[in-house]
Amino acid sequence: MTEKILIIDFGSQYTQLIARRIREMQVYCEIHPFNNLPELDDSVRGVVLSGSPSSVRDAAAPRIALDSIKGRLPLLGVCYGAQYLAHFYGGRVEPSPSREYGRAQMKVRETGDELMQGLSLGSQVWMSHGDTITAIPDRYRIIASTDDVSVAAYRIEGEQTWGIQFHPEVYHSQEGAKILKNFVVGICGCSCSWTSESFVESTVAELREKLGDDRVVLGLSGGVDSSVAAMLLHKAIGERLYCIFVDSGLLRKNEFAEVLESYRGMGLNVRGVDASAKFLGDLAGVTDPERKRKIIGRDFVEVFNEEAQRIENVKWLAQGTIYPDVVESAKVNGTAVVIKSHHNVGGLPEKMHLKVVEPLRLLFKDEVRRVGRSMGMSETLIGRHPFPGPGLAIRILGEVTPEKVDILQRVDKIYIDTLRSEGLYDKIWQAGAILLPVQSVGVMGDERTYESCVALRAVTSTDGMTADWVHIPYEVLARLSNEIINKVRGVNRVVYDISSKPPATIEWE
Repeated sequence: MTEKILIIDFGSQYTQLIARRIREMQVYCEIHPFNNLPELDDSVRGVVLSGSPSSVRDAAAPRIALDSIKGRLPLLGVCYGAQYLAHFYGGRVEPSPSREYGRAQMKVRETGDELMQGLSLGSQVWMSHGDTITAIPDRYRIIASTDDVSVAAYRIEGEQTWGIQFHPEVYHSQEGAKILKNFVVGICGCSCSWTSESFVESTVAELREKLGDDRVVLGLSGGVDSSVAAMLLHKAIGERLYCIFVDSGLLRKNEFAEVLESYRGMGLNVRGVDASAKFLGDLAGVTDPERKRKIIGRDFVEVFNEEAQRIENVKWLAQGTIYPDVVESAKVNGTAVVIKSHHNVGGLPEKMHLKVVEPLRLLFKDEVRRVGRSMGMSETLIGRHPFPGPGLAIRILGEVTPEKVDILQRVDKIYIDTLRSEGLYDKIWQAGAILLPVQSVGVMGDERTYESCVALRAVTSTDGMTADWVHIPYEVLARLSNEIINKVRGVNRVVYDISSKPPATIEWE
């Protein structure tokens, strides 16, 4: 049984970051909404209570019965979690005189405390709360303070329960990782044995037991998630996995043939389906981004379903769902868990009467890549930038036509090839070109031109939730502009997008 840390989510924007920090210690953890907790078993070594945008003083504040946890398992309350443990057990939480947000210097008052082991006497931490603990219950002992916050951290005597009013998971808390490690490894006693290799071994064994002799169908996209999911399933059931790779006509230049060949080189049982005429025909005359997405999603379901029906006795649909999809599907709203679909094969399980198997549902994106590498997968596939499900359709602003797709594919190829040759590709989270519905005057030779403008986009990120634009050297941008305009007929202007997310998004549609 895999040991784990349970994270109880009260709706904080930082909850996934807590999980990532714990996973970085090679310790498995799970996030669960406070109102939909799993059964506690012997695999749970400790529990973390997350922060929250709510105040514990609100009548509608998230509440949870901790009888089976507090005093029985190691427990760490973070921000709202710490205030919860104070407010509902006899202490007092009140509005801060001024909002406590940003950097603060923590002063450790009890260096011998297990949570404070090895910390500097003064260490920068990150505060983010509007309330503060003004009185602690009996048996609660203050172990750290800041200039403005007397109760920065406390310990309950006689049990393994701690509370901290700052966020150790964020980068600005300089020794936050050490605090979390003190809790997870030192206090909870986790062995740090959850590796990519152990994940592959246990997942393949579980898949063999779950799937038996059944057949499974999987929609490949050429992306990292579906490719790694396919390899795990292939290791488990071999030729009983049937992969379908659909060409919507909206992939990158030559991508369908190249990726299909690489899949076959991996030994996968894969069928390529060229449905480009259907997708492009159905998109004719459509300019609204949401309508484009819906048409592409509908067409994919129809093409995939038609091809899958040709495979006899299929009982399972495999999907490349990853952990952020799962966490975001369970929305904390105080009363219920609201589910939303994240998959481009939405509706297929019901339509085809299939059960769903999701081999990667426990992993973050960076963990998916590590698992792929541990299985010896090609770095060309593992290191690929994320690519939108609707493909180039949402990088062509306005109507999608075969002519526009051809222009954008050629621009995109020059862009990506240049990033690779300049050694920039692997330093970038995601890059792509956007064809704008704008024409401008230019001069080529002695002729006046009136042609299209393309925007180049490149961002750095860890999970796509936030992103910053990449500082591509000016000389590289100059060569890109020159080559694109000279080699791609129909383009006479190139611009570079320097917007961060937020407020902009990574894609333009």
